[in-house]
Amino acid sequence: MKKLFVIIICIAAVSCSQKKYKNPHIIINTRLGDIEVELFPDQAPKTTAAFLSYIDSGFYKNSSFYRVLKTEDFPTPTNTGIIQGGIWQTNPQKKETLQGIELESTKQTGLSHQSGTISLARTTPSSATTEFFICIGDQSPLDAGRRGTPDGLGFAAFGKVFSGMDVVRKIQAQKSSGDHFDEKIVINNITRL
Repeated sequence: MKKLFVIIICIAAVSCSQKKYKNPHIIINTRLGDIEVELFPDQAPKTTAAFLSYIDSGFYKNSSFYRVLKTEDFPTPTNTGIIQGGIWQTNPQKKETLQGIELESTKQTGLSHQSGTISLARTTPSSATTEFFICIGDQSPLDAGRRGTPDGLGFAAFGKVFSGMDVVRKIQAQKSSGDHFDEKIVINNITRL
């Protein structure tokens, strides 16, 4: 009886210590640390559902951050830009088989590309799939109706870094040539929390 009581107490302690969130949270695990991101399915349901389906399918295992935008003249904590990752360099054949996600613009969602925002990369409207970027500093020109895209439709923001902006900045600070890292930053995996 005493053992059963101890087991029940341990189970209760573990279940109480697990975090409960209204929105889904994910972990982007890299060699430089973890980035926890909160996703916003109420504002961007199609984008969030697609991204979660890619996570559940294991697409991001051994993927990478490969692209970076930064202000070389101001390598400080206030440096702005983005880091971009996905499967483009690690599994391009899989990326080419995926159907694009209907663009949920910031005009529709009410979200904005502020520091910590995660958004899908794209070339044309509704062409986004697995490639994503995280904003560092104010990137609101990437919103709909702004000058960040030739068509003015902007990108599909769908979440925000909950913890780990220090890791985002550490990734951004890695050596790069132009807008690509000299060595890709491996994403070990992206998982649901």
